Amino acid sequence: MRIARILKLGFLIVALVVPALPQLVLAGEEQRAPPEARTAGTLGTQVMRAITQIQEMMTPEDPEDEPDLDGAKRELDELRERRWERMNDFEKQTVLNFYTNYWLTLENYAEAINTFKELLTIEELREDTRLRTLKSLGQLTAAEEIWRESILYYELWREASLEEDDIVYRGLSYAHYQVDELPQALPYWINYMEMLLDRGEVLDRDDYAYLNGLYFQLEDFENALDLTKTMIVLFDDQTDWMNLSAVYASLDDEERRVRSLNVAYLKDMLDDENRFLNLGQSMGGIDAPLSGAKVLIDGIEKEIIEQTEENLTTLSQMYLIGSDYEAALEPALRVAELSESGDGYDTYGYIHYVLNNYQDAADAFQMAIDKGDLSDPADTFLFLARSLLELDDFEGALAAARQSADAGNETERRSASDYITFINSTQDRYNIIEERKADAIDFYRPYPSLID
Repeated sequence: MRIARILKLGFLIVALVVPALPQLVLAGEEQRAPPEARTAGTLGTQVMRAITQIQEMMTPEDPEDEPDLDGAKRELDELRERRWERMNDFEKQTVLNFYTNYWLTLENYAEAINTFKELLTIEELREDTRLRTLKSLGQLTAAEEIWRESILYYELWREASLEEDDIVYRGLSYAHYQVDELPQALPYWINYMEMLLDRGEVLDRDDYAYLNGLYFQLEDFENALDLTKTMIVLFDDQTDWMNLSAVYASLDDEERRVRSLNVAYLKDMLDDENRFLNLGQSMGGIDAPLSGAKVLIDGIEKEIIEQTEENLTTLSQMYLIGSDYEAALEPALRVAELSESGDGYDTYGYIHYVLNNYQDAADAFQMAIDKGDLSDPADTFLFLARSLLELDDFEGALAAARQSADAGNETERRSASDYITFINSTQDRYNIIEERKADAIDFYRPYPSLID
């Protein structure tokens, strides 16, 4: 959006006021007209009569009458062509003022700029008119995105004026911003805001937001932090809470970043998937993974977080980090069903293994192997062997351990070989125990009854 449309000329343009016409008593034709004025500060009779007619055409007394702009323009052109060379400076100023009002009414800013520039060439231009002209040129050139000229005319206004002006401060800041001169744009905007506050006016949130945007782009995060906190107190706006989190991130204050984002969540200000996921995962980073899982679940239930493989993996990881293995089972299973590889079932099997659900673990590991495309097949085979060993399936455990050795690198082969040794020794102990159990049963078998 063009700055001109944001500012809208109604906010900025200081229209040149046409000087009040003197009251003339026009009697009958027998009264001679006074001689034409030749000083720089009065209107001659002929010019005044023409201007009076033009003013009536542009601003009819009856508000229901339509202005005759085309007719007024014709009269202006005719007056200028007929008398321009004989006009004094005040008359020229007055005529050009009507031209600027005409062009501004039509929103023909290019012609208005040309006319304002012509006004500046008048030698005896009134000082108040010169100031209004410079300010209007600053605004109009900004509307046409001629930023360097806008800066020039605003600075000329400041040099000529005994006072400062909030419109000039604001225009200078915008113009410098547009030419990527942010350090110059910043103090003008601060001056603009301070001037309005000194007058007891209330600043809009947009005024603060523009300043905060400058602080962010200048990487002045300390001032951005203070201003963002002020904006939260004044407006309690969702965007400002998000910015607060961003400022803390820029200051490398991770704990406060997450806390501020969590406050925004508690105030029901998170409304998109990325922010829910960001907060949920960040909770894990500050040792609150189960709180992060609650945030993710809330986002899923509100249908803000899509139940994709990646998002459900994040949820299950939050539960795993928080050691809530039972809660991790459901999202892990859904990940396994969605995943194109066997890795999902591998994780699902691991959770069952940790929960001592060895049969479910063995089934899951086998499904992972059957699905294939595993990230670490040697590890999956080894956990299958562990699960089967817990089920006293020694042959199955040995077969899985051998497959682990075949699928792995040198380190993994060594681990699988060690586990095969462990399986064999475990089986030997198992067999010894079973034999002793059988001997004990035989030893304690009751004798036949002595009584028939």
